[in-house]
Amino acid sequence: MSHGHGHPHHHHTYAPSGQGTVMLNIGDGIGALIIHTPAQLLGHEIEVSPVGDTGARTHAAVRARYVSSGVTFCVVIDSLPEGRYAVWQDADTPLTQVEVRGGAVAEVTWPANLVPGRRPVAV
Repeated sequence: MSHGHGHPHHHHTYAPSGQGTVMLNIGDGIGALIIHTPAQLLGHEIEVSPVGDTGARTHAAVRARYVSSGVTFCVVIDSLPEGRYAVWQDADTPLTQVEVRGGAVAEVTWPANLVPGRRPVAV
């Protein structure tokens, strides 16, 4: 089975990001969402979707990020059109909703005892 032409192959890097390396695409009508997680969720993928369109999901993996106080673990999703988003605990269960505003970063904290429904990706 070969990879056909016309299908770009994306390589994801889940290595920790260094201080100051996260560039967010936010601005007029476009915001970002950061989901803070416990360390044990490293590599797990978390999905979000517009509240009115639960099928239009975006996901990202939990990564380690080095900050002045040590290491934090989070998912960063940018380029989100302004609006209300559901953060999904698993395929069928929303965890919470969050308002994303243009030019701003919304933040959510994932509960320490909850493991997301999506399997961890290889790190």
